[in-house]
Amino acid sequence: MTKSKIILGIDPGTNILGYGVICVDSKGPHYVDMGVFDLRKIKDPFEKLANIFAGVSELLEIHHPDELAVESPFYGKNAQVVLKLGRAQGAALTAAVMKGIPVAEYAPRKAKIAICGNGAASKEQVAMMIQKTLNVDLDPKYLDATDALAIALCHHYQLSNPLAGVGGKTDWKKFIQDNPGRIKK
Repeated sequence: MTKSKIILGIDPGTNILGYGVICVDSKGPHYVDMGVFDLRKIKDPFEKLANIFAGVSELLEIHHPDELAVESPFYGKNAQVVLKLGRAQGAALTAAVMKGIPVAEYAPRKAKIAICGNGAASKEQVAMMIQKTLNVDLDPKYLDATDALAIALCHHYQLSNPLAGVGGKTDWKKFIQDNPGRIKK
């Protein structure tokens, strides 16, 4: 039996930060927890970052994840938005790195493809597929949290794909080593 693994997914934001936790064991991924940090009432941007760091640190203490997966900031029309998302992501990543937890980063489009098969899927489509995949009823008001679950699942799929190395690079050497019976001479 394979050891179970806890993955914490983060959908960074300076107004709403979503998080999702899954456990992966020999039977596949299972829902553990999800939620959001609502930071809209905090006006000071640096206080928001301190809250993100503290909140993610608390999640690390509660769930003891083996790995953290985070959504990368994407380029939009406003460079300030990307900068703010990068800061939020950095606060979350710092909490994990300080605990020695490995971190992986995935583009929003990659997570949507992994979950829905469509990189342009809506948040609602992602939420519906997360519910079906994890066999759980989720409140639709937590779309940032379901996005975080999607990031965690995307990370699981990336790690469990024998042809995909971390970061999306194909590692044929590792595949051959791990699957000697599949190679014909």
